[in-house]
Amino acid sequence: MSRTRTALLAAMALVAGATGSAIAAVPGDAGAAAVPCTVDYKVQNQWDTGFTASVTVTNHGAAKSSWAVKWSYAGNQKVTSGWNARITQSGANVTAANESYNATLASGGSATFGFQGSYSGTNAVPATFTLDGVTCNVDGGGGPTDPPDPTDPPPGNRVDNPYDGAKVYVNPEWSANAAAEPGGSRIANEPTGVWLDRTAAINGAGGKMGLRDHLDEALEQKGSGELVVQLVIYNLPGRDCAALASNGELGPTEIDRYKSEYIDPIKTILADPKYASLRIVTTVEIDSLPNLVTNVSPRATATPNCDVMKANGNYVKGVGYALNKLGDVPNVYNYVDAGHHGWLGWDDNFGASAEMFKQAATAEGATVADVHGFIANTANYSALKEDHFSINDTVAGKSVRESKWVSWNRYVDELSYAQALREKLVSLGFDSKIGMLIDTSRNGWGGANRPTGPGATTSVDTYVDGGRYDRRFNTGNWCNQSGAGLGERPQASPEPGIDAYVWMKPPGESDGASKAIDNDEGKGFDRMCDPTYTGNPRNDNNMSGALPDAPISGHWFSAQFQELMKNAYPPLS
Repeated sequence: MSRTRTALLAAMALVAGATGSAIAAVPGDAGAAAVPCTVDYKVQNQWDTGFTASVTVTNHGAAKSSWAVKWSYAGNQKVTSGWNARITQSGANVTAANESYNATLASGGSATFGFQGSYSGTNAVPATFTLDGVTCNVDGGGGPTDPPDPTDPPPGNRVDNPYDGAKVYVNPEWSANAAAEPGGSRIANEPTGVWLDRTAAINGAGGKMGLRDHLDEALEQKGSGELVVQLVIYNLPGRDCAALASNGELGPTEIDRYKSEYIDPIKTILADPKYASLRIVTTVEIDSLPNLVTNVSPRATATPNCDVMKANGNYVKGVGYALNKLGDVPNVYNYVDAGHHGWLGWDDNFGASAEMFKQAATAEGATVADVHGFIANTANYSALKEDHFSINDTVAGKSVRESKWVSWNRYVDELSYAQALREKLVSLGFDSKIGMLIDTSRNGWGGANRPTGPGATTSVDTYVDGGRYDRRFNTGNWCNQSGAGLGERPQASPEPGIDAYVWMKPPGESDGASKAIDNDEGKGFDRMCDPTYTGNPRNDNNMSGALPDAPISGHWFSAQFQELMKNAYPPLS
């Protein structure tokens, strides 16, 4: 589709005003085929006197050995620092030139850089961008002039909800561990995710099944009906930058290894026609993109590793590449990790994270069409639904939002968060049919201590604390939580907008070691897994709430499994 310059500039003004993102203008009435380049400028965070922005340039012309993007501000914006480009400014005119490590810009290739700036009054986005002197066009992630990914399969090849009318794969390795536990046979046949958490897992490591082994077993389980296989894609460079327990094998700069040694082999296997009858659900890179919003400077929760990953752009590139490549397989359904309400539910995290998801979903050749949905609460403990208090309650003259537990969050549970995030993502350009998954593997919080009604109305804190199911010290606690229980059993279409409740994290597999343990899996020791740890800014300096004597992440933890069964809600029969 083509547009006139007038119509395009009008659309640009509307989008810029509504979303803080810019559409670069094109002269004349140029169709998508004639577009020499696209530039996507997004304001990610903004406060009274400053802002941060991300810029992605995509080259549709001949390959370049160096590049420079230029634009002009209409106001008094000043760039104060930048990353992934050498940024200079003269008056209102800004030039962003490549660094030595990202100088090559292939035909069809993209480069992403970012910066922090200051302003006063209004922070209008630039109207026009050039790449090496040539005016660029729209990069709106699926907008009218955004060329489609030629390898995207026809939409009709996928069903709206892959879980509807389908069985879900039971991992025989996890099932055997569960069945070997006293009482474990009650849940040993529940479906769980298969974690591809290092390159060796693709072919099988330490005597375990590889990806083809699981897919072959899935064909056996499938029979004549439909079957979903759940895979966790989890091996980004510099993985899990805000924690240590699940650090991975790839260093922060090893994006090329991630692509060629990890994603490409996975795609090759999934694209084998032998597996075309399976519905393959991928959970794409948990604990990654939200870190680029919440755990970077100037936040008090910032970590040096997350600052590095935001600066080099490899989380965004890695997620985009995975979505693009895996999304090319017609029977693959990509669900992007979306954190949980106790991480992203605050006003300054919610919208910025949604924008970050959009940025990744339109990076490295991916489009929003490569995203079938999002998954919340993966490997976490946030309660599905808090019945005894709501965000609208007022007690003793104070809103529930003012309680120590809620702490001004907009959401009190995963269901309300997931449904609201879905609406936000659709408003940013994701398909109106995207669905949410919620991991309920460890968020039941049952047992004798489960509240049966609201707390005392003496104060807003007694009201919330006495009625909440989630019994953690703080929603920032994530490692082997004491008192947790199995949650809702996996099921399809349980609520509007929710494709399924899933057990993506296999219950009984440790989140991390409670003390330092040597291992060959690249996994470190994180004090949040130490039951004696008194906390940090990411959990408001509370005790960690972790169980003692835990093995390294991903290894079987019998004591945790027994506690999850004991505190299951709904209870186990």
